[in-house]
Amino acid sequence: MAIRIGISSCLLGQKVRYDGGHKRESFLADTFGRYVEWVPVCPELEMGLGVPREPIRLVARDEHGGVRLVGVKSGADHTSAMEQYAKRRLDTLQRLDLCGYVLKKDSPSCGLMRVKVWNLHGMATKSGRGLFAVALTERFPQLPVEEEGRLSDARLRENFIERVFAYARLKTMFGGRWTAGHLVAFHAAHKLLLLAHSPDAYRRLGQLVARASSANRRGLRASYETAFMDALARLATRGRHVNVLQHMAGYLHDGLDLLSREELQQTIADYRAGFVPLVVPITLVRHHVRHLGVAYLAGQVYLEPHPKELMLRNHV
Repeated sequence: MAIRIGISSCLLGQKVRYDGGHKRESFLADTFGRYVEWVPVCPELEMGLGVPREPIRLVARDEHGGVRLVGVKSGADHTSAMEQYAKRRLDTLQRLDLCGYVLKKDSPSCGLMRVKVWNLHGMATKSGRGLFAVALTERFPQLPVEEEGRLSDARLRENFIERVFAYARLKTMFGGRWTAGHLVAFHAAHKLLLLAHSPDAYRRLGQLVARASSANRRGLRASYETAFMDALARLATRGRHVNVLQHMAGYLHDGLDLLSREELQQTIADYRAGFVPLVVPITLVRHHVRHLGVAYLAGQVYLEPHPKELMLRNHV
């Protein structure tokens, strides 16, 4: 299955901005792009505003909320045109079965959060969301979505890409002729990953899986998908990672000699103290899992939730 991700076209270097420029992001275009198929979208260009074009901004409708998308100088109202365009474009994107989306920050069409909204008195507050971004997240509530600016934060970057690959695996599982057994196996393989994000969510998902054989399939799929993606959207913490690492150390305990057990515990302690990144204890655990042939741990997605070449866990 191709992992397709929507993206604001300017982030790939396409000269589609109002001034004829771009905002190319090298990590997205050159590094992450080797593992996914980008689907570039520029709402303003595609709805017919052209390049170059008059800048647009969000303007409050009235004191009670709501915004309009208007030309900065002309005052031309593009709100209805953007809303109609978004509906058509999202229909086409739905057929592409996206696994994620990266939006351009601060954009009145694509900004996910803290977009400037100009009030009736000519003052701006960072309280809005781009109109296309609103339509996107309403149509696809479980889709992993981020802004390129937030992806400079190592934890947010790792979380977003982890969710993209998890969503792709979930879609692949549900996309075939799945059975309750397939769901049980999927859930079991993601146990430690889920525990690193939310032990409570893992338990609630387990209750869904326990009723899988008698549940309505469509309802079960919708409920599991929502709860699974909501769980992964919660940032994993250092403390929960430590708990997962200790859980794995317990499975390895009897197969390791005293020095190896002490080394593993010291490495976990170093991670807990912030002396080393997560990749260090994970690498040691993976070594022992391979050497000892611990099938349960070898089948855990937690050990490699995304391509190691992205080096995401080198920074968290």
